[in-house]
Amino acid sequence: MSRLYLISFILLFSTISFSQKSVKKYVKFAHEQYRKGDYYYALEYYKLALETDSTNLDYLWKYAETLRAYKDYREAEKYYLKVFQREQAKKYPSSILYYALMQKQNKNYQNALNTFQKAQKIYENNKSSYLYLKSSREIESCTWAIKNLPDSLNINVLILPETVNSYNAEFPHTIKDNKLIFSSLKADSISSKEEVYSREYKTKIYTSDIKDGNFLENKLLDSIIPFNKSRGNGSFSTDGNTYYFSVCEDESFNYKCQIWSAQYANGRYLNAKPLGPEINHPKSNTTMPSVGILNGKEVLFFSSDKSENSGLDIYFANIDGESKFSNITPIELLNTLDNEITPWFDSQQNKLFFSSTWLDGFGGHDIFFSEYKNGTFLAPVNIGWPFNSPANDQYFFSHQDTTYWASNRIGSASIKNPTCCSDIFSTIPEILPDITDTTIITSIPKLRERLPVRLYFHNDQPNAWSWDTVTKLNYLETYTAYRNLLPRYKLEYSKGLELDKKNESEKIIEDFFVEKVDKGVADLSLFTEMLLEELNKGGKLKLSLRGFASPLAPTDYNVNLTKRRISSFMNYLKGYQNGIFIPYLNKKANNGGEITVEFSPFGEYSADQTTSDNPKDLQKSVYSKAAAIERRIEIESVSLLSFEDQFPLLAPKSVFNASQIKKGQRVGSYFLIENTSKKTVQIKDLIKSSKYVSYEIESMSIEPGKSTLVKMFVETKSFNGLSSESIKISVDGFKEEQILTINFEAK
Repeated sequence: MSRLYLISFILLFSTISFSQKSVKKYVKFAHEQYRKGDYYYALEYYKLALETDSTNLDYLWKYAETLRAYKDYREAEKYYLKVFQREQAKKYPSSILYYALMQKQNKNYQNALNTFQKAQKIYENNKSSYLYLKSSREIESCTWAIKNLPDSLNINVLILPETVNSYNAEFPHTIKDNKLIFSSLKADSISSKEEVYSREYKTKIYTSDIKDGNFLENKLLDSIIPFNKSRGNGSFSTDGNTYYFSVCEDESFNYKCQIWSAQYANGRYLNAKPLGPEINHPKSNTTMPSVGILNGKEVLFFSSDKSENSGLDIYFANIDGESKFSNITPIELLNTLDNEITPWFDSQQNKLFFSSTWLDGFGGHDIFFSEYKNGTFLAPVNIGWPFNSPANDQYFFSHQDTTYWASNRIGSASIKNPTCCSDIFSTIPEILPDITDTTIITSIPKLRERLPVRLYFHNDQPNAWSWDTVTKLNYLETYTAYRNLLPRYKLEYSKGLELDKKNESEKIIEDFFVEKVDKGVADLSLFTEMLLEELNKGGKLKLSLRGFASPLAPTDYNVNLTKRRISSFMNYLKGYQNGIFIPYLNKKANNGGEITVEFSPFGEYSADQTTSDNPKDLQKSVYSKAAAIERRIEIESVSLLSFEDQFPLLAPKSVFNASQIKKGQRVGSYFLIENTSKKTVQIKDLIKSSKYVSYEIESMSIEPGKSTLVKMFVETKSFNGLSSESIKISVDGFKEEQILTINFEAK
């Protein structure tokens, strides 16, 4: 039956009032089409059923499920909401979870976050269930998406032309002999303008010759296997003589695949056969082969669901010869309860790229990479926007200077549903003219975009009950110990509360650890990598740090505590990659790179004074979010030294903490201001924070490499309690200012 005749047939009968018997008949027929994977056909008949009986909850549910399978996220969101409003996740427990997932895939991250939080509460009676774990995971993922969406990369994303992409689904795999090899659900007997959903059509492998940057008309690669099964996911051995690919039986739209190999010679594929049971585990779905080099040895990466505890996981196996494999190993750190798919290993960067629906991301499947280092795969990193989108992004690989991947994002080719089908996208890096010695200058703004980096601490850590100003601990050690206290924080902060308030308090603390403490470590990791990159270019950098404490301990003690916290950061720098920063800190690096760290230990002087300082009320003074958010250090700014357009002043000491004083006592401090530039600096102005501040300055003009002395004083007769006064020093030609501060507690 032709599609045109079919649609006309449906429209004709949509105007007729069906009997209940007829409705059941058409619902049964829709169920059959859904099981076959023909979602478009199924939707039309579920729609007929709903037009006759719009209150039927089961019809609403199946319609929503089919819309999700059809990847119509906008309509699916509407119908999952209708289901949930009717049954409150009692008959269909996953209705609210899928409603939230559709909100996320429609880029409604804040609404999705709120819905996931509601879902988590509904599922919290069974915290080991997938529904609870998934909703909890998505809370973190949406929080991540909200914070990372503005950090869009300035990359030109291109969609491949109609010689490759169609109104159906295309997926890129590799490039061989200057041909793009990809798979497509394409119907040879119909117009390329029609979307295809029927499983009568098979996924097949195609090639497109690349000539002068253009993709020529695609050709069906029909020489691999002689029978009518779906095939795709191709990868060549390192010598180019063996081609690994997937051969799949269709079970609805869920494939059941095996990995096959074929010999490749002179543009032909010969002797195709399945790999043995050590790879193609019986009764399992094994697919998406990709060849790479680990520790100098050729390995095969692939995805398989042979583990009964999850979906598709990523494995790798040593290739010992033709159809011989050993040491088949799951990559435990990367595998989750959801699917990890489309692995591709970049042997030059030692990075494994893959897609997952479980990790922090912008949509359904996001693309991640994991660096292989010292014999292990490191924690996965989202490759960011715009490679990833609210839709599904998969099949990432690069060839020479171009990257390719598949996405069903808005902008892919479609007729009816804008996110129905994946297309192949690519990026080509922008070529810039050579500019002498500007890479450091132009990349410093990227470092500044990552600021401030805020790092949080447990109460009185590191080294509790100590007046020391230094510690031997590395910040990451304090973070790990702090993170392990999350259950204690939730317990203490919610102690004595009724159930609803208890759950709300626990959620507040958990969100703080995810959104503040964990984010700080992630920000630090990225910032450190970028910082090292600048120093490796010979940059001379200045970091400005500020340290803070909650008001629980005495003021003098808190100043020393913040110095210990800054010391833990310095230990982190010194210990990073076996001391790679030490030559830069000691100003002995061979390339001339230097790093200077400027400290401002504020203690509790800048803390919110409404935060409890009652040692008998630890629930508020230690375990509350209000107290925890004050216990931090911040990397506030980064600037370049020895460049004409960089701020030239440096104050080795910029904060004086006067501790407790008698009210009316005059407080003062001497500050040395250095000119780090190669030109004479003219100070433009000194701006006081209040009329109670006075100052003296030796000279308003500072020669290169010289310094001047600033004497700052505060009259305190009008002050009570903790106070902070300052002077801002400005320089001709610069927006940046040098700030000098005196903190004190007047009693």
